[in-house]
Amino acid sequence: MKAAKKELMQEPVDRDIFDRLRSGGPIRLNDPEYFKISEVLSNTMKCSQQLNTATDLDQVRHHLAEIIGEEIDKSTTVFIPFYTNFGRFIKIGKNVFINHGCSFLDLGGITIEDGVLIGPGVKLVTESHPLDPNDRTALITKPVTIKQQAWIGAGAIILPGVTIGKNAVVAAGAVVSKDVPDNMIVAGVPARIVKSIND
Repeated sequence: MKAAKKELMQEPVDRDIFDRLRSGGPIRLNDPEYFKISEVLSNTMKCSQQLNTATDLDQVRHHLAEIIGEEIDKSTTVFIPFYTNFGRFIKIGKNVFINHGCSFLDLGGITIEDGVLIGPGVKLVTESHPLDPNDRTALITKPVTIKQQAWIGAGAIILPGVTIGKNAVVAAGAVVSKDVPDNMIVAGVPARIVKSIND
């Protein structure tokens, strides 16, 4: 009887941990499938060493493709150093430019659509933790999406769950915690709309 009650209290793991990550968690360190995340992290660390010692853009695209598991289009340019903790949930479109020193924490999923410009030192963050100190090591994830032709200025930080709209501009150093509509310019900490690109 006690064993049956204990079974009822445990949350069943009916989906792969990667599916559960993409749906927003929480994922805890004692999750029986957490080892799958650790395996990807280890591979990403190894491949990142090769990526960040590449000597030309073709090598960069090749090693980054190994990390994310998809080919990088030749029209896309990524400058090193480039940092990611996971990599498998990054999607990069065509004619994208990513300047040096960027960090993508992608356990929640990062989508960069065609024609996006990302300045140096930009951080795209999809990962957070519960406020409860007793559960703070748990992972909570929300995706980040950068839509077509958006421009993210140097040193900007895009927080979990944010979508940057088509043609939008994020000013250098901004911290973006809310969605940015199409064709808008945001600046500040926290970022606020300052004007439309059509003004």
